[in-house]
Amino acid sequence: MKMAMAGLYKRVLPSPPAVDFASSDGKQLFIEAIQNGTMEGFYTLISYFQTQSEPAYCGLASLAMVLNALAIDPGRKWKGPWRWFDESMLDCCEPLEKVKEKGISFGKLVCLAHCAGAKVEAFRTNQSTLGDFRSFVVRCSTSDDCHMISSYHRATFKQTGTGHFSPIGGYHAGSDMALILDVARFKYPPHWVPVTLLWEAMQNIDEATGQRRGFMLISRPHRDPGLLYTLSCKHESWVKVAKYLMDDVPNLVKSDDMKDVHKVLSVVFSSLPSNFGEFIKWIAEVRRREDGGQNLSQEEKGRLTVKEEVLKQVQETGLFKHVVAFLSSVNSCCRNIQALSHENNLPDIAARVCCQGAELLAGKFGSPERYCCRETCVTSLKANGDKPITLVSGTVVNGSSEQEVDVLIPSCPKKMNCCGSSPTSCIVIYPAGNDVLTALLLALPPETWCGIKDEKLLSEIYSLVSTKNLPILLQEEVLHLRRQLHLLKKCQENKVDEDLGAPLC
Repeated sequence: MKMAMAGLYKRVLPSPPAVDFASSDGKQLFIEAIQNGTMEGFYTLISYFQTQSEPAYCGLASLAMVLNALAIDPGRKWKGPWRWFDESMLDCCEPLEKVKEKGISFGKLVCLAHCAGAKVEAFRTNQSTLGDFRSFVVRCSTSDDCHMISSYHRATFKQTGTGHFSPIGGYHAGSDMALILDVARFKYPPHWVPVTLLWEAMQNIDEATGQRRGFMLISRPHRDPGLLYTLSCKHESWVKVAKYLMDDVPNLVKSDDMKDVHKVLSVVFSSLPSNFGEFIKWIAEVRRREDGGQNLSQEEKGRLTVKEEVLKQVQETGLFKHVVAFLSSVNSCCRNIQALSHENNLPDIAARVCCQGAELLAGKFGSPERYCCRETCVTSLKANGDKPITLVSGTVVNGSSEQEVDVLIPSCPKKMNCCGSSPTSCIVIYPAGNDVLTALLLALPPETWCGIKDEKLLSEIYSLVSTKNLPILLQEEVLHLRRQLHLLKKCQENKVDEDLGAPLC
């Protein structure tokens, strides 16, 4: 005997005003829209259509669906060897536990889209018109390189529930209807709605923010950002670090003591908050050992080559030379600067990365479970005449289970001075504290330094941090970090719902 469990199984779609996509009328609208060329965006969206995994994850599901449809590479693995956007990875602007409980605001979803590397144009209804909205719907429906997510109130369509996000999958010009690909597929199927009514549903005020709802257009950037460096807000200290960089540093450099670049770096670095190393990361290539063995795929080689070029370009900047000189000086010597305790010991760094990689590969990143790297081994791969690749292998233990993980390290041979010692022949073959700090200084907004009173020093600092003369690859890397910093600062100030504009760089 089969017994029904208490709960809800779907809802009947109120029609009118909506038209079920799978109904005879819905099918006819679909056929006519295809014939008129206003379903071009549908095919990629439907290929990645997903159901939100939590009742309040409609925004995250909509964004993950659109990012995957646009083939934007997240640059990190989802599960196993696969890089793929999943709701669980969209947490840079709001903790997932909070989203699970209360959902996400329109502004923070826009922030997430920016952080994921997409190009975003966002509008509330008081910042646009019905006519403009219709034009944007047509634009996204006649192309597959731009998709729209709408934030609306369900009550306008006589549906149960309140605020909701879903992608727009197409447009029927004759009836002036848009196709909503509802990510709450457990509740309602995809359905057509009048554009005028959808506009009315977006006019509703979101009680959580006091702002109108709206829509966003999401498209691919010129290239995937964050190739080597990224900012992270997974550690609770990120708020303090972001405030320090954006608010405190501009005030610190106003001191009358600023006489040379060394003094500027001393003031900035000496007051860095603890756990600063958790804020900016270099992006490692991590894989299960059985997935690769002693061979690298062409894709892995390509990504490593680009990372190495970015690292090389950082180390060729004038600012990098000043940072190295400062960190090598007797007075700094890394001893009094806790935030610079990125141990420049490759096995130690790789051990931490192996543990994080094992968590990620197991689909448990950020879980309370303890991962420990029992051993690491640094080797060099060279095959078919290719240049050597530095490979760190680690055995990660979690309770009674073990996982063998490889970390592929970008290499950039260069003779350096070790901190506090005479020149040596040691070779920096991986991203370390000095280039990470250089990249972050380059990413600070130009106005950070405008308080320096010595005009000659100010001019020198501007020349060192200017992005205009950087190679294109490094320039785009730095501007991506700058956009991330801008967005995280808006999150810290709870201003993402007030200012929807893309960061100005």
